[in-house]
Amino acid sequence: MTNLTACFTPFSQSIDNTVLPEKFTFPFYYQPQPIAIAAALQLQQQLEQLPISYSEAFTETKAEQVSSGKMFGVLVVKSSQDNIGFLSAYSGQLDLDVSMIKFVPAVSNMQLQDSAFLTENRIINNINAEITVLENSQQLSRIRENLNDATIAYQQALSSQQNQIVLNRQQRKQRRTVASEQLTDNDAERLSIELAGQSIQEKKQLQALKQSGQKNLESLHQALTDITDEIDKLKKLRKSRSKNLQKKLFAQYDFLNANGETKDLNAIFAELPEHTPPAGAGDCAAPKLLQYAYQHNLTPIAMAEFWWGAAPKSAIRQHKNYYPSCYSKCQPILTHMLKGLKVDDNPLLVNPAQGKDLTIVYQDSDMLVVNKPAEFLSVPGKNIEDSVYMRIKTQFPQASGPLIVHRLDMSTSGLLIIALNKRAHKALQKQFIERSIEKRYVALVSGNVVEDNGTIELPLILDFDDKPRQMVCYERGKHALTTWRVLERKNNTTRLHLFPKTGRTHQLRVHCAHKLGLNMPIVGDDHYGLKADRLHLHAEYLSLSHPINHCKLEFEVAADF
Repeated sequence: MTNLTACFTPFSQSIDNTVLPEKFTFPFYYQPQPIAIAAALQLQQQLEQLPISYSEAFTETKAEQVSSGKMFGVLVVKSSQDNIGFLSAYSGQLDLDVSMIKFVPAVSNMQLQDSAFLTENRIINNINAEITVLENSQQLSRIRENLNDATIAYQQALSSQQNQIVLNRQQRKQRRTVASEQLTDNDAERLSIELAGQSIQEKKQLQALKQSGQKNLESLHQALTDITDEIDKLKKLRKSRSKNLQKKLFAQYDFLNANGETKDLNAIFAELPEHTPPAGAGDCAAPKLLQYAYQHNLTPIAMAEFWWGAAPKSAIRQHKNYYPSCYSKCQPILTHMLKGLKVDDNPLLVNPAQGKDLTIVYQDSDMLVVNKPAEFLSVPGKNIEDSVYMRIKTQFPQASGPLIVHRLDMSTSGLLIIALNKRAHKALQKQFIERSIEKRYVALVSGNVVEDNGTIELPLILDFDDKPRQMVCYERGKHALTTWRVLERKNNTTRLHLFPKTGRTHQLRVHCAHKLGLNMPIVGDDHYGLKADRLHLHAEYLSLSHPINHCKLEFEVAADF
């Protein structure tokens, strides 16, 4: 095994009785294979032995050392001599010394080792420094202040003179009226000529003020433009050089697949609408692991990625939990790298609603209320059409309009309102917009909630790097508010009533799981916690006004957990 020992780690315990999977892990939705879990546990033991263990370093109390945790990955491999072991990797960069662990190297070290890259990077950094100096210069600040003061002074002087002209015009008009009544024709004519001269003189003074003020402002504007044009010129130069440097860098990320084919990042992302790879593409754990395996004639068997340490501020990550590869960075890369491997089928292509019935709780000529099972789409998805919408459309062919008034997550069960005509849909939608419809959910969360009730207010936004997961974002997130009340604490789980006051995607799931919320994921939440038999979240109660006759309607269906 030439050079194999550099990163190949044998299992410390016997795996003779462990069955190897027939197909490689589908990386975007999976349950780790036992052999991959064994590898992950062995890596975690190594992490705990570091001088500053990651279990300690990635905690709130050690925030001065490390801001948050890190995603790690293991790849179980077989050598050409049929030796079974695993490779280890981490996503991105690490600030701590981990030399005692045999992590695979980065796919490209151009940023660290290539002299031409480093030289160009220094040039770009120097341009950044020039821009910073200009943007923060006293000269620019003084010009902007002078321009602002001069603009205000000019507008005030102009307004004052224009007001005076209006007042003088009114006075001249009054004098002409009096002159026509009291003076002789000759005297009135002389006065009229005099007053006309005053009007002309005032117009000349106003014109002079405008010319002088505008000339001063133009001079200040030009001084400002001279600096801002230089800043814009530097920014365009920076953008051009950065783009060229990025292309050179991306070209160094040359990824193999099981067929021996290679593609760099530029080629991989050229086929996608965005064309340009996102920052950090190619530095995640999974591509590193597969690249090393292919380069060293190792056959990939199974993989798993887990989070180690404290959660980041925005996204939800639980210590030691397993997570799929991200879509924005890894999906295009891994699609190429997995070619030639026998990979598990994509479970997201399997219809989860097959064999499940949609129970109608209430029905009249205008609306329905149904009890949606868990793992049942509200509307057709990208790959699966079977949904509440399609079932209702088939069962009620006479129904018109959009049908669906609101949605439940695929994994959430419970009450869902359907409009059978456009008029009912509009009236029901108005109630949702005005938040006059009362909704109550029941959920089981992992852990014992200390307080008996409370409020969670965390703004949410789609995690574009890890769709469809949501994350907390105070800058760009949409307002999301949930109140809650404890029903029962039992066996280290808490049964809750949840009352969403807004209707954001994954709102209840994130508000329960996030460290600034309950910090306890809903049982069975495979996005923000641990997978179980189902997501233990159920929309059990609805109160609304009938869309046509306005009678109050109440519905309640108990959860089956």
